[in-house]
Amino acid sequence: MTKKTQQREYFFDSIRAYLMLLGVPFHVSLIYSTQSWSVNSPVPSEWLTLLNDFIHAFRMQVFFVISGYFSYMLFLRYSRQHWVKVRLERIGIPMLAAIPLLTLPQFFLIKAWTTKIGNWSSLSLYDKFNALTWDLISHLWFLLVLIVLTLAGVWMFKWLRESKTAKTEYSDLNWTRLSIAILLCSLAWGTVRRLLFIVAPQLLGNGLFNYGVMQSLFYLPFFILGAMAWKYPAIKGLFVKPVPWTFIGSALAFVAYVANQTYNRGDGWLYEIDAVVSMMMGLWMVNVAFSLGHRLLNSHSPRVTYLVNASLFIYLVHHPLTILYGIFFVPEISNNTLGFLTGLVFVFGIAFILYEFHLRVPLLRFLFSGKPQR
Repeated sequence: MTKKTQQREYFFDSIRAYLMLLGVPFHVSLIYSTQSWSVNSPVPSEWLTLLNDFIHAFRMQVFFVISGYFSYMLFLRYSRQHWVKVRLERIGIPMLAAIPLLTLPQFFLIKAWTTKIGNWSSLSLYDKFNALTWDLISHLWFLLVLIVLTLAGVWMFKWLRESKTAKTEYSDLNWTRLSIAILLCSLAWGTVRRLLFIVAPQLLGNGLFNYGVMQSLFYLPFFILGAMAWKYPAIKGLFVKPVPWTFIGSALAFVAYVANQTYNRGDGWLYEIDAVVSMMMGLWMVNVAFSLGHRLLNSHSPRVTYLVNASLFIYLVHHPLTILYGIFFVPEISNNTLGFLTGLVFVFGIAFILYEFHLRVPLLRFLFSGKPQR
C-alpha cells in the first residue's frame, strides 16, 4: 500500500459538487430548448437553448478530469484489489439501486404520459430491449462509464504508477501541445464513429453500446489527464494558472458548438464535429473552472461539504422529478423563463427534501452512496 498525504484541495470538492448539481438546470432547460426530449414546452426558448448547450458542451469533460484525479489518488493509497472493490461499490451500488427505484418508474411514466417510446406493443423484442436500455440507464450513464474506466484503470493506473518518467518531465508542457493531443483524440473518436456509421450503423443506435463503449472512449482522455495531473505537478499547475487564450478559446468553441447544433444534421458530420468541438471546449474549460475555482473556492465551507455529500443523490433523483414537472406543470405555465425558474425550485426543493429523508434511513444511505453505514 502506498500512502500519499496532501493538503485537501477544497476547490476540487466545490467544482465537483457544482458540476453534478448543474444537471438540474441542464435537464430543466432541456424541456424549453429546441432539442427533442422526453417532454418539451410548446414553444422553445432561445436563451434556454443556449444555456442548455453551454452546460452540455463542457460539464462532463471537466467532471471526468476530477474523477481521474481522485481515482488515481486512491489507487496509490490502496492495494489494487481493495481499490477496485471500493470504487465499484461506490459507483455500482448507487447505479444498481437507482434502476429499480428511479429509472424503472421513470420508464413507465414516460411510456404512459409521453409519445417518446411510441407504440410499445408494435415494437420488436430487440426494440423493446433497446428502449429499456436507453431509459433504464438514462442519466445514470456516467456511472456506467465510471465503471468501465475503473476496470480499465486497473491496467492504466498500474502503467502510470510504474512509469519511469520523472515528475519534472512535463515542465515544458503548454496549452498548445495539450490542445493538439486532445484534438488528435477527438479526431480518433470521430474516425471510429464514422467507420461504425458506414459498416455497422445499427450499433450506434444501441443504448448499451453507446453508453458503455462510445461514451467511455470519449471521456477516456479526460480521465487519464486527471490521473496525470495528480502524478505530474506541472500538469496540475497548468490547469490552475489562468491563461487568457483558453478563456477566449472556450468562448469561440461554444460559438462553433452552437453553429454545429443549429445548421448540421445527424446523418451528416454532426456528431464528429461535435466531438472535436466538445473535447476542445472541455479541455479549455478545465483551465477556466480550475483557475477560477482555485482562486475563489479553495477554502473549507460547511455549505460546500453539504453539497458535496448531497450532489450524487440530488443528481440521481432529479431526472424523474424533472420529467414529472415537464408532464404535469410545464403545460400550465405559458412563460418559459418563469417555467424554468419554477422548475428549478420544484426539482431542487423536492430533491433536497428527499435527501434529508434518505439520510435518516440507513439502508437508503447505503444504496445511494455505496458506503457501509455505521
